[in-house]
Amino acid sequence: MENQTIGIKPDNKLNRQIMKMMFYAVVVVTMLTTSLNAQENQPKTAIPSTSIGMVIYSNDVETVWNAFRLANHSKNQGDTVQIFLLAKGVEVDNLVNDNKELKEQVDAFIEKGGEIQGCGTCLKSRKNNEPQVCTFSSLADLYALIRKNKIVLTF
Repeated sequence: MENQTIGIKPDNKLNRQIMKMMFYAVVVVTMLTTSLNAQENQPKTAIPSTSIGMVIYSNDVETVWNAFRLANHSKNQGDTVQIFLLAKGVEVDNLVNDNKELKEQVDAFIEKGGEIQGCGTCLKSRKNNEPQVCTFSSLADLYALIRKNKIVLTF
């Protein structure tokens, strides 16, 4: 018996389809790689600064301390920050006398040019006629803070 080789006749149509699919796959991979490399090489854009109004109505030391920490961080990022003390929040004036960490945060905020307003009616009802931390302010000042700032947070 002679050695016979079985020859498979290539299907040219099938080969062309496979070649087309491989070509498209290479094109897609190349485009994705190029796109990813372009994104990595672009300079990082800074987050634009904003204006933040904070209304503090709590007399909980931890809450107030965290509010001032956020205010200081925001100021360090270049944001404009205004604080309005409302209701029990005006007691910050007394809380800074008893809590060193809170006093440090409040002092840092003021040193950075931070503005702290206090509800005049709330201060008077607590017989605080000479606040050390904030300035006497009104409901109209609170309204202005809300209207002026892009972000308003409450604590």
